[in-house]
Amino acid sequence: MGKRTAGTCYFKVAGKQLEITGGVEAPLSDKERETIKPGYYSEKDKTPYVKVDALFTPDFPIDDIVNGTDMTITVDFANGKTYVLSGAYIVGDASTTGDDGKTSLTFEGRKGSWQ
Repeated sequence: MGKRTAGTCYFKVAGKQLEITGGVEAPLSDKERETIKPGYYSEKDKTPYVKVDALFTPDFPIDDIVNGTDMTITVDFANGKTYVLSGAYIVGDASTTGDDGKTSLTFEGRKGSWQ
């Protein structure tokens, strides 16, 4: 029997669900390691983030996304896992395109956790 690992995801920003195209990315770890010499490594904290491709619908919450500095982002993945990013804010260039009606968004925050 097969198990679903990909497919429909649900994405909420500050309690408002966005229509997305399936492109969602969240880190699996909050640490970044680099090998110094085989068997030895350095470790530093990684900034928690979420990247998403959303549809620019008529009810798209522009003000909430652009002005929010302490948002909660919730991503429900098709495999049953949920990633929650707290203290979130938008980073980079938040823009949309008229030809495909999409907007690529990157959020960073204080804490990311898998549930």
